[in-house]
Amino acid sequence: MAKFLGRFFRYLRSICAPMSAIIGFSCLLTFIFILYQPTPGPGELQRMGWQSWDVISMDAATGSEGNVSLPTVPEGVDWWNVTQEEEYVDPASLPLDVWSPLLPHNTGLSEITIERCMFDPMLAPSLCVPDSTPEQDAVKGKWVQVGTNINAQTGMWYLNIFYRRTRRLDVPLVTDLLLLPTGETPPIANYPDAWHKVSRSIRDGVPRTPALYLWYKTGDSLQDIGAKGGNRANLIMEIDILFGDDKPWYGFDKIEIPVLETTPRQESVWVTYRQGLKPVVRAQPLHFSHDGNFKVLQVADLHFSVSPGKCRDTDLSPCTHSDNLTSTLLSHVISLEQPDFIVFTGDQLNGQGYSWDAKSVLAKFARAVTDAKIPWTAVFGNHDDEDGVASKEEQLKMMMAMPYSKIHPGPKGIHGVGNHVLKVHSADPSMTQLLTMYFLDSGAYSSGFMDWFGWFHPTEYDWIHQDQIDWFLKESGKMKAIERPFTPDGAKDLGDSWKRQASQLPPDAKKLAKPNALMFFHIPLQESYSDPDINTSTDQLLNVGIHDLEGSGAAKKSDGFFEKALLSAKESEHVAGGSLPEVKVVGNGHCHVTENCKRVKGVWLCFGGGGSYSGYSRVGFDRRFRIYDISDYGETIRTYKRTEHDEIVDDMILAGRGAPPPYEGLP
Repeated sequence: MAKFLGRFFRYLRSICAPMSAIIGFSCLLTFIFILYQPTPGPGELQRMGWQSWDVISMDAATGSEGNVSLPTVPEGVDWWNVTQEEEYVDPASLPLDVWSPLLPHNTGLSEITIERCMFDPMLAPSLCVPDSTPEQDAVKGKWVQVGTNINAQTGMWYLNIFYRRTRRLDVPLVTDLLLLPTGETPPIANYPDAWHKVSRSIRDGVPRTPALYLWYKTGDSLQDIGAKGGNRANLIMEIDILFGDDKPWYGFDKIEIPVLETTPRQESVWVTYRQGLKPVVRAQPLHFSHDGNFKVLQVADLHFSVSPGKCRDTDLSPCTHSDNLTSTLLSHVISLEQPDFIVFTGDQLNGQGYSWDAKSVLAKFARAVTDAKIPWTAVFGNHDDEDGVASKEEQLKMMMAMPYSKIHPGPKGIHGVGNHVLKVHSADPSMTQLLTMYFLDSGAYSSGFMDWFGWFHPTEYDWIHQDQIDWFLKESGKMKAIERPFTPDGAKDLGDSWKRQASQLPPDAKKLAKPNALMFFHIPLQESYSDPDINTSTDQLLNVGIHDLEGSGAAKKSDGFFEKALLSAKESEHVAGGSLPEVKVVGNGHCHVTENCKRVKGVWLCFGGGGSYSGYSRVGFDRRFRIYDISDYGETIRTYKRTEHDEIVDDMILAGRGAPPPYEGLP
């Protein structure tokens, strides 16, 4: 018996190891190929936690609109006017204890205070939080720090507003805010409303400045609001700080009295607040007009600051508050040109220590565009990412939360922020894609050195990298070929006039090809300074505009974007379609007094020219904006510039009817 048991246990030991290995390996394969695979669910539509406001989709993750579903069209209604359901974010899922002023909170504030700290509260938050107890936290909510230091420009210590936010139904909520000097009190409130004074002055630590106190009024609780059949529109949902005298962030209002007024040494400081929930207005899908037109306005190099800005290199007199003057000029150009879309091509922020509070600058840089209710997007420039400016990721989130914004975060894991694609569709019910627009981040600086004080001094510009080339080629490969020139569906839009025009087209004028494409990024390619093509019809160089007032602004290094991407992505893979490049025009900024358009190997490389009084220029060189007027349902691309004196200069056809013959190196 003992021998039998011994042999039995030896047998078990002999099979135990291989069986364990087989079972373990099977479990590993099950985890990798089944359990680990992501499945569709709420996380695909919405990030949780403090980023819940940032609604995403697979397209947002890749920077492409390729899979965006267009609305179902009722008979007789333009498809882009059909209301699309907004991506809904449940406010109940938003965190109560994290300050993120762009979150769509509908949960009111219950208490406000001001706290000072000798250290940066972001580095030592536990040392600077107001006193509280677990019981108070449970009823009124935990203290939340408004992230902006009120004393950022002056003062002896850090000073921050704190508030509590609660979902309790029985807690009175904040409905109004006031700033009053010592000795003044608010008007008497009717029950159940009550005014509360914050004990610490909001100017605490600022020398030789009289005290100013924040008062807040509480009123009904959510329970009372429900019982009275009211709504939450009068509840204070958010508090923020604005630097400078411009308008606050969209949906916010200023308390009438500034915390600090503008002096030669500092910008004004304001407390701003959002009362009620004010959803951001979203732009309609991009589309051509019924007669086949679509106009793009390029705005290059605003160089806006927290301050009103200082005029540079202009004979305009008087010239003060250059940022405001530039916005006024931009509004004027928009009213004359009536563009369908606007692209900011980098250096929206001045950087260089002048844009140290990015939110205050971004609140005003696109005001002229959002007031005109025009869809827009932006790419980043080298000054948008320097000297204390908020990260590009943070800036992009802010811009996504602005009205009529079409900006996308782009794919993760490659160079740059905001590499994305936008498509423009036909006006007819077919919703055919007729134009592609690519937007890339050309980076900031690739190298530099640090001085004794820790300041970074750049020496070379960045460039578009290989992983961005790969991304572009992948996106280009997704574009579907269409029959060009395009014919509106059923010729319903233009009636007999279109039928006559279509019947006059010879069969060989039709081709199957991708739609024409425009591309925008900030820092120009080295090829922008190469020898231009020659117009074989006139023997003239295809280089129109001013290009000899400043040196090259291109990066010294390159991963070959021009050859590998622009010349490799063809509009058609069919022999009959020829081998023209898909991207007909590249629009750059960066060089303010360079504003030429040059064709190199069939691709037009164009500069926007400086349009801002806040950026460098030359006396006698008018500020200007470039326009791309696309007609014939995407076939014809025309460009020109409008100057500050309303002159139209360098009007030319880049592609389509009336354009120079194709590059001689192409069939």
